[in-house]
Amino acid sequence: MKVEGQDWHWQNGNGLSVQIGKVNDHGQRCGGHRGVLGSDFNQYAYKVECTYCGHVYGANGSDMHERLCPACQGGAMGIRFWQVQEG
Repeated sequence: MKVEGQDWHWQNGNGLSVQIGKVNDHGQRCGGHRGVLGSDFNQYAYKVECTYCGHVYGANGSDMHERLCPACQGGAMGIRFWQVQEG
């Protein structure tokens, strides 16, 4: 699936905490991004998986190093990390 200007494969970010497979100190694993913009300025939305409870959610790349799971650690609600193709 490809939309003009969108890459639909999972990509690493530029920093250490946004590399696919990187687990932060709170057990949150980065799954990469697919070119979908996050809710912070100039950020992509990353797929994140909690290694404790398995909850999957989205987070801005700028937050990855400190994220807590919203399901089992009281972290902030996740953001959308996917884009629905219209048509």
